[in-house]
Order: sequence, then C-alpha cells, then structure tokens
Amino acid sequence: MMEIKKLLIGGEWMDGEPGVERLFSTNPATGMVNHEVAAAGAQFAAAAVASAHQACRQPGWRDMLPAERARILYRIAEGIEAHSDPMSRLQMLENGKVWKECQAQVKSAAATFRYYAGVCETLGSEVTPARGNYLSLTVYEPYGVVVAITPWNSPMTMEAQKIAPALAAGNAVILKPSEVTPSTGLLLGKIALDAGLPPGILNVLPGWGHEVGAALVAHPQVRLVSFTGGTESGRRIGQAAAAKLMPVALELGGKSPHIVFDDADLDLAVDSIAGGIFEGSGQSCVAGSRAFVQRGVYDAVLQKLVQRARAITVHLPDQAQAQMGPMASFAHRDKVASMVEQAIAAGAKAECGARAPQDQALAAGAFYLPTILTGMRNSDAIAQQEIFGPVLCLMPFDDEADLVAQANASVFGLASGIWTGSYQRAWRVARALEAGTVWINTYKQLSIATPFGGFKDSGIGREKGIQGVHLYQQAKGIFFGM
Repeated sequence: MMEIKKLLIGGEWMDGEPGVERLFSTNPATGMVNHEVAAAGAQFAAAAVASAHQACRQPGWRDMLPAERARILYRIAEGIEAHSDPMSRLQMLENGKVWKECQAQVKSAAATFRYYAGVCETLGSEVTPARGNYLSLTVYEPYGVVVAITPWNSPMTMEAQKIAPALAAGNAVILKPSEVTPSTGLLLGKIALDAGLPPGILNVLPGWGHEVGAALVAHPQVRLVSFTGGTESGRRIGQAAAAKLMPVALELGGKSPHIVFDDADLDLAVDSIAGGIFEGSGQSCVAGSRAFVQRGVYDAVLQKLVQRARAITVHLPDQAQAQMGPMASFAHRDKVASMVEQAIAAGAKAECGARAPQDQALAAGAFYLPTILTGMRNSDAIAQQEIFGPVLCLMPFDDEADLVAQANASVFGLASGIWTGSYQRAWRVARALEAGTVWINTYKQLSIATPFGGFKDSGIGREKGIQGVHLYQQAKGIFFGM
C-alpha cells in the first residue's frame, strides 16, 4: 500500500514537500522503523486548502442530496470493515495498542461513518414559530473548508469522529494526523476515494504540527478547526482562531476523578478503575487517573487494586496474552517515568510499578508497568497534571462534600466515574461534578449517539450525536413574507 507513504491532495497521491523533513513511522514495541511517510509544509497546506475550497463549491458536492452523500458514507464504512486487519495492524505498529483494542477501534470507526450516514439522511431543517405574517425557517449550511487535527492515542476513532460528521454536514475536510500515527488516516483517504468521495473533499496531510498544522490553522479559507489533543496546543489553536474570528472545537486534556463510596460493589469498582486507567497504557483523555475512595474502604480498595494491577500482562501488542502494550513513543514513556520519579521524590509512594518491565523480550520497547501512587495530596503536581500514562493517583475522602470539593479542584473537567449503591447520592454527585461526562457504576462507556466534550480546560464544543453534525454547520434563518 504505497498510499500510506504519500500525501493526499485533490485526489492525487503526492511525494513530500521539498525541504520538509519526512516522518518516520516507528513501532514502539520494538523501536524499529515501520516505514517513512511524506510530510507537508506550508506550501502543500495552501495547495490542500485551495483544492478543498474548490471541491466543496463544485455542484457535484455542494448540491448533492443528503441521501446520496449518505450513500458514500455507508460505502466508506464498508471499506473500513473490508480493511479491518490492515487498519488494525497499522495502528498497532504505530502506537502500540494491543491487537484486540485496535480491532475494536476500527469496528467503532466503521460504526461512526454508518451512524452519520443515517443522520445525514434524516436530519431536517426547522420551521420556527412565526411572530408576524411570515413563514420562518432555520436551515443549516456547511462552513466550507474544515481542518481536523487528530491525536496519536486513538487515531482511527478520532479520525472517524471528526471526518464523518464534517462530510455529512457538506464540508470539505483536510485531515492532519499526528506525526506519530500518520498511516491510518492515509489508508482512510484511499478508502474514501474508492467509495466515490469526490477528489478534494478529503485531503490527508501528514507533517509536523509547527509547520503544516500551524499553516492550516492560519489559512484564511479554513473556516473551522476541530482538534483533539493537549490543552496547551489547544490554547495556541484557539489564539490563532480568535485572530481570524474562526470557530473551533477543542477536545483537550483530562484528570478525571474515579470515585468509590463505601456502599459500592468494591470488586466491580476495582475492575472498572483498573480498566479506566491501564487500558491503552493509560493513554486516554478520559482515563480515570485520580481515584478517590471513601476512607472506610480505602485500605481494602488499595489492596485489591494493587493485586489487580500486578496481574495485568504487559507484553508485545500482537501477542494473544497481552493486556497492555507499550507507550506510543519512547519520548512519552520517558516523560511519564520522569513525572513518577518527581512525585516519589516529593513524598508519594509507589505501591506497584513505577518502572519499566524487566522482561528481556520487552527491553527494546517503550514499556512501562501499571503504577499506583499513594501518599500525595490532591493539590500536588502529580494529582493535577495530566500524565497520560498507566499511573493512578489513589486518595481517600471523608464525605460527599469533601469528595466534591476535591474532585472539582482541577483545571480539567472532561469525565468522571461514581460507584455507589444509592441512586440519590449518584444523582447529587453527578450534578455537582464539573465534568462533561459522568459514568455511574460503569466507566468508559462511549456512544457515538451521545454528545461528548469537556468543561473548563478540557475543551470547547461537543462532538458526537446529532450535535456532532451541527458542530460543522452554520445556522441560517430564512423568512417568507405572507
């Protein structure tokens, strides 16, 4: 598949931009280079915007009936399913997720395109209540050229979550995938072309964020940017967008509280906490990285969690027994390790993990063991900063008021989890938490039909659901005089 080594602009596969450093797709489980990928800079960014701008103004796309656009989205879903194994393998080789998780995410990506095909077919305009002798309607128009910037932790999921609704809304999209995981987006571009998407409606530009990413965000013909990633990068995008009065959708970092009250089913809660932080090596924006446990059951939960963490099989991601693979890159693994070392030096205690595995079969990879830290305060750096790794900060609380105060004492507000046998308490706490998603007696249950986003520094806007299409549209009022 030569396409995963090139750029996609205007329906054409192109070599990298002259003078721009190429990308190296690297396997974090072995340290070996998978392949080189062409990279774009400012010149190719301008070419992609011009191509997208022209394509979305063509009658073939602009005037396409929703049912016809939906038919293309259905075919893209079918193409993703037909390429399930190579897509899963590309993600596994580039970010180290275990094989089962990669397969599940590719299946989810296909379901996302199928969902938005259905929304595209059925979403209507609105007749609004008249206040005079007229008929008034609200219709929804595409922005035009939309840029989607996706992260390395779940590339297939994020690419589908942005591209499918943006296409359903009638836009042309330029995908800028992470430089760590460029290949799944390029394969998705090929699938979209094969499904009949007009050339130029989806362009894929791998490259460095400070070069092609910055050029795309600043381009005057780009009318909306959808970004998932770190909060600091989101701030820079927001600042650039403000200068040109451009709307943005920002799904940013998290430090999600996972809460256990003393009347909870402790075994279910422990399994959920472990999955919520160690699945995907903790590289998830909604990872339950702060666990608050009511003091009366704190010791019991700690014992169960340590036992559960030590039982997790860390191995090469293509092995059937692997429950947790490597971190997505060596630089990120070293950053996580450094943050843990600093926390221990400041007084935290490592109950387990806090190091790379000693298995020689894993020595060449960016592996890090499931880690549980205790003894810190909620105000300490390790409990406030997003680690984005398999590191759990476990802290006690005394009562509901103490819990809510600690859980909300964070600049982040993306997600949260509550374990309790009282639905009244669950409701009170869920409403009091400053978070975009609250799970009660479950965790990381995600639905493409439910809007998703963050409070505070965790982002702006809501993706998914019917709102996920309107995110990529502008409302227009139309009046008929009677």
